[in-house]
Amino acid sequence: MAPAFLLASSFTDSKLRFPLAVQDRVPSADASSALAGIITCQQNEKEQTASKTIRSETVPLKLSRRETILRSSGSALLLAFLNFAGERPDYLGVQSTPPSLALCPPTPSCISTSEEMNDPTHYVPPWTYNPKDGRGRKNPASKEKAMAELIDAIKTTKPDNFTPKVVKQTDDYVYVEYSSPLVGFVDDVEFWFPPGNQSLVEYRSASRREGIDFGFNRKRIKALRQALERYGWESVGF
Repeated sequence: MAPAFLLASSFTDSKLRFPLAVQDRVPSADASSALAGIITCQQNEKEQTASKTIRSETVPLKLSRRETILRSSGSALLLAFLNFAGERPDYLGVQSTPPSLALCPPTPSCISTSEEMNDPTHYVPPWTYNPKDGRGRKNPASKEKAMAELIDAIKTTKPDNFTPKVVKQTDDYVYVEYSSPLVGFVDDVEFWFPPGNQSLVEYRSASRREGIDFGFNRKRIKALRQALERYGWESVGF
């Protein structure tokens, strides 16, 4: 057998043998290039094999029903850590000049009795807990009684399954945070009993995330108004 020189091969996991006669006819530079090419192919093949192994270990071909539920639960938990609630506005409360609740931003996700009547996007009429054609004439309620009725309506009425949380309550003001059932979006809702003998209650309901609110604020106020009608309240204007 003719003498031969050896080159490693990653394709056959063996040695490539070249007769010395051929070696003599191949310049040393070409032989070096061939050897470098074989080594490069070997490295590429190892990287591809490792990549296939990682993919096969990390991505199952088919998820079981239990695995799907667990992953969905994990996604819901991740969403809970994100700040979907948003930051509480720093302008809430009774404004000083003039005394009223805050106006709405230029988005449809807010309604307020402080807005002008010619702004149907944001304006809503106030309530009265002593209507003249109702108990206001026969048996008017005190502000303290009306406040208790309002708190009861807030805690027992959950339109669209939003959860109410009374954050602040004084003798003439109530601030409530309403949290959505899934992602935890928060709406800020305020009620104010202005001074005077008209027995009025003004309110403001706004989403912290500006944009379209799918009518949640208006539906919430309507549900509360209907709950308060059982006590004898009425809406001023309709």
